[in-house]
Amino acid sequence: MRPSNRLLRLLILPCLLCLPWFLQSAEKPNVIVIMADDLGYGDVSCYGAKDFETPNIDLLASEGVRFTSGYCSASTCTPTRYSFLTGTYAFRHEGTGIAPPNGPLTIQPDTVTLPDLMKKAGYQTAVIGKWHLGLGEKGKGPQWNEELKPGPQEIGFDYNFLLPTTNDRVPQVYVENHRVLNLDPKDPLWVGDKKPSEDHPTGISHRDTLKMDWSHGHNGTIHNGISRIGFYTGGHAARFRDEDLADKWVEKSNEWIEAHKDEPFFLFFASHDLHVPRIPHERFQGATRLGFRADSIVQLDWCVGELMKTLDRLEIADDTLIIFCSDNGPVMDDGYQDFALEKVGDHRAAGPYTGGKYSVYEGGTRTPFITRWKGRIKPGVSDEMVCTVDIAGSLASLTGTELPEDSCLDSFNVMGALLGDADAKGREHLIQQDNGSKGNYGFRKGNWKLQRQDSKSARNVVVEKPLANMKVPQFQLFDLSKDPSESTNVIEEHTDVAEQMKQELAALIEAGRSRK
Repeated sequence: MRPSNRLLRLLILPCLLCLPWFLQSAEKPNVIVIMADDLGYGDVSCYGAKDFETPNIDLLASEGVRFTSGYCSASTCTPTRYSFLTGTYAFRHEGTGIAPPNGPLTIQPDTVTLPDLMKKAGYQTAVIGKWHLGLGEKGKGPQWNEELKPGPQEIGFDYNFLLPTTNDRVPQVYVENHRVLNLDPKDPLWVGDKKPSEDHPTGISHRDTLKMDWSHGHNGTIHNGISRIGFYTGGHAARFRDEDLADKWVEKSNEWIEAHKDEPFFLFFASHDLHVPRIPHERFQGATRLGFRADSIVQLDWCVGELMKTLDRLEIADDTLIIFCSDNGPVMDDGYQDFALEKVGDHRAAGPYTGGKYSVYEGGTRTPFITRWKGRIKPGVSDEMVCTVDIAGSLASLTGTELPEDSCLDSFNVMGALLGDADAKGREHLIQQDNGSKGNYGFRKGNWKLQRQDSKSARNVVVEKPLANMKVPQFQLFDLSKDPSESTNVIEEHTDVAEQMKQELAALIEAGRSRK
């Protein structure tokens, strides 16, 4: 068994007194980043949800730091995941919008990534769960019946067990390391963006057979009674059941943690809960009165609890830093008729904030954000601003790993804030993006929030109502200390603040980096 960090500190303290300051400050706990999918600020009970409970996430918060200004960097999944792994805002790179089923790897293998930095620090690294960052070479994409290269192992992960895209997109198969798991070569997998034949069953032609109907866009190939974006054939032995995803992520994560319990490890646990199609396991269906969306949150909470149980069983909880976050804010109707809107009641998925997935309003990127390291982090609540893009730079600092000058261009070292250290500061400013295809940005600095809507529309600004495009001014200014819901545009009253922030936002975008 690996000695606890607390014991190690006592054993090596005399030696540390003789070392330079930068070596004295290095610590190497295990690190688990749990990234939820489409989880809003108000979607867990420690952040205000009252219609259901999330006891395991609440326990994390009670034993660690719960951030009230914790963010992801974008209001859709692929750009947030890109920024999280590269430490660079996704809008700086083309091809980082929502990845299509046959999209190539969006992170080039020569990019210095978070798992690269952790490997350099002596960690074993793994990603288990939703990927949605593409596979294969640019111009080719994934070769589903061959080795899927480049992929996670080419950008720093020692092991991967993946849902290759996202589950409303084809195909419904697992990828372990470089291969589709259980793929029968006699039944090759084909994936495309057009029907392979006129008689191919789809959500349009066979709508009456669906166990969950689509509301918009998700009407391609049918699998497990659910139609998806895109088309595929073959690979039947490799296909999974939607209901089993969460169980599989927990199973594979627990196996991997146990195999590496005696050495430092970094695990990216990429949950698919509560992204559409929301089909939780049968034992969670009906767990709440709000329908499958809330049932999926309860399932996510179970996953968190299972990982915590494993750390306790292996007696490594005191040696493990857990970071809990989400890839973007909430959405109700995101393509399937799962009654999320009809059953939402008084539940406010984004908490006090306006907006959700796809928007640059606060609800799009301000999400639950919790850190726990038992015995190291003093429990509490922090209003310091931190973001998923900062995890790379912060963990590099924690482990004493050099951060190359030309990498992680927007990742600030906010490790002190993440650890809840007294007087530690978070980031001073943050650029928020939507999917990156419209040039829409939010820019928060202190309590001021500037919105720049180049498309002159804001999608899904109120997640409790159906998707809509609302006409908005190109620039809006909000004082979040007085108006957290961004309901009153005060740009006319504070033209000097607005002009300064316009210039700063433009300069940060133009500079190609924000980390100095």
